[in-house]
Amino acid sequence: MSQRSSENAIREVLTFLLRHWWREKWFVAWVAGCMLSATAADLLMPVYSGHLVDALAAHPVSRAMALMAAIRAIAMMAFLGVSLALLRYAGMAGIIRLTLRLMSRFAGQAFWRVQRFSTDWHANNFAGAIVRRITRGMWAVDMMDDILLLDLLPALVVLVGSSLLLGWHWPIMGALVGAGAVAYITISILLSLYYVSPASRLSNAQDTRIGAAMADSITCNTVVKSFGAERREDVRLGRVLDKWHRRTARSWTFATRNGAAQQLLLQVLRAVVLACAVWLWWKGRATAGDLTFVLTSYFIVHGYLRDIGQHVRNLQRSANDMEEMVQFYARPLGIEDRPGAVPIRVREGEIVYDHVTFRYAGQTDALFEDFSLRIRSGERIGLVGHSGSGKTTFVKLLHRLYDADSGSILVDGQDISHGVQESLRAQIALVPQEPILFHRTLAENIAYGRPNAPMHEIEAAARLANAHDFIVRQPKGYQTLVGERGVKLSGGERQRVALARAFLANTPVLVLDEATSSLDSESEALIQEAMERLMAGRTSIVIAHRLSTVRMLDRILVFERGRIIEEGTHEELVRRIGGTYQRLFERQALGLVVDGIDEEETGFNDEALAYE
Repeated sequence: MSQRSSENAIREVLTFLLRHWWREKWFVAWVAGCMLSATAADLLMPVYSGHLVDALAAHPVSRAMALMAAIRAIAMMAFLGVSLALLRYAGMAGIIRLTLRLMSRFAGQAFWRVQRFSTDWHANNFAGAIVRRITRGMWAVDMMDDILLLDLLPALVVLVGSSLLLGWHWPIMGALVGAGAVAYITISILLSLYYVSPASRLSNAQDTRIGAAMADSITCNTVVKSFGAERREDVRLGRVLDKWHRRTARSWTFATRNGAAQQLLLQVLRAVVLACAVWLWWKGRATAGDLTFVLTSYFIVHGYLRDIGQHVRNLQRSANDMEEMVQFYARPLGIEDRPGAVPIRVREGEIVYDHVTFRYAGQTDALFEDFSLRIRSGERIGLVGHSGSGKTTFVKLLHRLYDADSGSILVDGQDISHGVQESLRAQIALVPQEPILFHRTLAENIAYGRPNAPMHEIEAAARLANAHDFIVRQPKGYQTLVGERGVKLSGGERQRVALARAFLANTPVLVLDEATSSLDSESEALIQEAMERLMAGRTSIVIAHRLSTVRMLDRILVFERGRIIEEGTHEELVRRIGGTYQRLFERQALGLVVDGIDEEETGFNDEALAYE
């Protein structure tokens, strides 16, 4: 990373944090006020230490007067000490509330944005890495709040105040301490910003890759075991860890050198200040109490300066930790609702593609060009075609996972680009080819489309999907946890849970992405019957990989490179001599492996993966 990029990144993080501090300005003002008052008490302590020494030294004749002056100095020092402790406690109590509010807000807002990023973005990023960026940034807020409000703010006040107090008595001493403090802080910031920070950013980037690599292997543990590849995955992670080890060692080494340089600067400054104090005493310009005041003040300054060096390093590290999370806020959402968007209400389920043109980002040729189609309310449509012909993109556009470049898509006469996305998707039930379940109970997964559905409706939906029997055999029935992505269930069981979810959602529009592909032959016949019930009275779009799925549909559309090349019922298309549909059907009936069809039966294509 360049020096300039490190400086910009830290500036962006600090600007981001200060903007959110402004939203909590009363909490920030409370914490800052308490810490500044506590620091003032700490700053005045050396003054009364000097008074104490002068009281004892200035009254050799009258011990009583000396005692009274000493008692006054001690009482004032005690008062300042108690005040300091109480004020710091009040500041700490305030910063606890402030930091927890900010951490919760940042994590929630980052999650909100990540949920709304495009499907392409999610397809290109590891879930484990995303989670690591959010959690690392969330905890960095805790450190930054402490450093800025509890540490650096009081330290700067002490440095300025001590320089002014010393300068009031001896201008040369005040100038010396002030100049030394400014030089030390400047050098510390420059070392952290331009020497340590670039190495730290590289270390953080590799730390994110560790989370991504682990999540990738753990999520696919079934595949790892099926190929006996545990050792291979160990080696793969080991390479990532080796790179992290090198980068982190470099980062820590740079930080250690930075700390050593700061300590050397402090030792030089201390020697100069002590020499100046002795010179003032030698010239008769300072008493023993004055020397006590100077030494006590400098020891406080020295301690704060030493801590400032550590605080600057921690500030740089926490800014690096927050940087990746802050980038989520700068990144535009994939598809955003327009200003003034209104909820879409679907009753009939008529769908119209009106002269739609669409191309994927980075591609010169459009997949759909001036594409038009009308699906009547309640009509059951099958989409057939080779891999990459546009079937899944057709459904993505309906779900508004992408916006068309031109033209419009209407649902019940409502342009979906002008509506609220969530309202549209909530009324289109999707049963994907490879259903993904949450690591929650079976009941929660079935009711995901209607989270407040009563238990008897959940069970009814499961019966319609032929899922009830296997569910009641589970250890806790409908309250059984299914594992991450539903890994504790077979593919057919996951598919039936997804079908039950669609039954319960009871939406006007239904999309079935080869919903029987994961079922055994016996279950398939039952599910086909259930699907007939599910599609009744609903506008249904079926992406068909096995053509037996679409035989009973009202209309079949054969796609090729974003165009509909054939259209009709199964009986009409299968009789069309030399037609694409007839050729595909005959080859499947003969059990032959065909280019494109075999791809779709085994795993679909890149756009289908992105859609999921």
